[in-house]
Amino acid sequence: MTNRILTLAGVAAAALGLAAPAAAQEFRQELRHSVTPCRGSGPAVWINITEIEASRGTLRVQLYPGTDADWLERGRWLNRIEVPARAGSMQVCMPVPATGNYAIAIRHDVNGNGRTDIRTDGGGMSNNPSINIFNLGRPSISRTRFSIGREVKSMSIRMRYM
Repeated sequence: MTNRILTLAGVAAAALGLAAPAAAQEFRQELRHSVTPCRGSGPAVWINITEIEASRGTLRVQLYPGTDADWLERGRWLNRIEVPARAGSMQVCMPVPATGNYAIAIRHDVNGNGRTDIRTDGGGMSNNPSINIFNLGRPSISRTRFSIGREVKSMSIRMRYM
């Protein structure tokens, strides 16, 4: 009976266009970049990425739940978009699974080897927290978290390199 009620609740939510809470979302969704979600009603984040140093390698943009337990933890990201890097500024549209709290991390893998090379790779995060040797590039979730409703939210993230 309980499973039937949960199934009916899920069907009703889908019929009404309601999104599941972030906690119920699947992790590790690799998405192709598309501007379509940012041209609709959302929820999505239209990210202006600035100060990209080189037109080589890959930008990896990852959306995390806005919780301390998930922030920057391996495999705990919700959505990932990878795009070829272009020096200067780029725009990326990140769909968001539901209204709620999230954080975004971006890594510029300059040589495209799939690993973080501290001397060459760059990074940036939502709310542009300071990143230094003392926090080892891992500012707290309270400094990177943002809330989103059903809108398309504009955000600027500045890339930083050593």
